[in-house]
Amino acid sequence: MIINPVILEKYGAKPVLYKKGEILFREGCEPTHFYQVASGVVKMNNFNEEGTEFIQGMFREGESFGEPPLFGDFKYPSNAEAVTESVLWKIPKENFLNLLKDNFDLHLKFCSILSQRLQFKAMIAKEISTNTPEHRILTLIEYFQKKSSKAANCPFFEVPFTRQQIADMTGLRVETVIRTIKALTKENKLQIINRKVFYPAEKELAGH
Repeated sequence: MIINPVILEKYGAKPVLYKKGEILFREGCEPTHFYQVASGVVKMNNFNEEGTEFIQGMFREGESFGEPPLFGDFKYPSNAEAVTESVLWKIPKENFLNLLKDNFDLHLKFCSILSQRLQFKAMIAKEISTNTPEHRILTLIEYFQKKSSKAANCPFFEVPFTRQQIADMTGLRVETVIRTIKALTKENKLQIINRKVFYPAEKELAGH
């Protein structure tokens, strides 16, 4: 959890329910609020001229998103959409900035989080431009496995994305993702149980 709800409420945050598929904000809109996920899943995305979706990020309980425009005073570069029914903490921009001024430890925390997101975007850009579908998919899964607290004591990491979402994050066609995942299971680099994809967390995937 990035910011304790008690602190959020102190600065005027309110929990807001969003239905599945509901748009929180659109690309090109002015940033007016800070958002933190209380429950559910939110994605940030863009669409190209052909209507193909590219997912910039997926955010779950305790995570926040869409902060750079609040700091940089520019319009949102992506859309935000509720993937499932979600409850979000929503706080006005001015209140959020005051919160950070009053809580320097949280300010530093956001510096770290934004730096990690830049690293992720650089990694994805490199993967899309230079690597095979197998390498793209395994690198994406391994990144989120290392990021997940749930994976620490489990021999297998359940991949929290659909095949379509993996495709939208790696720049691949969903058919390519399905075919590649099947090939990786034959190589024992992934497992499929009840249609869900699992990554052997304890295993180093050298050479992928």
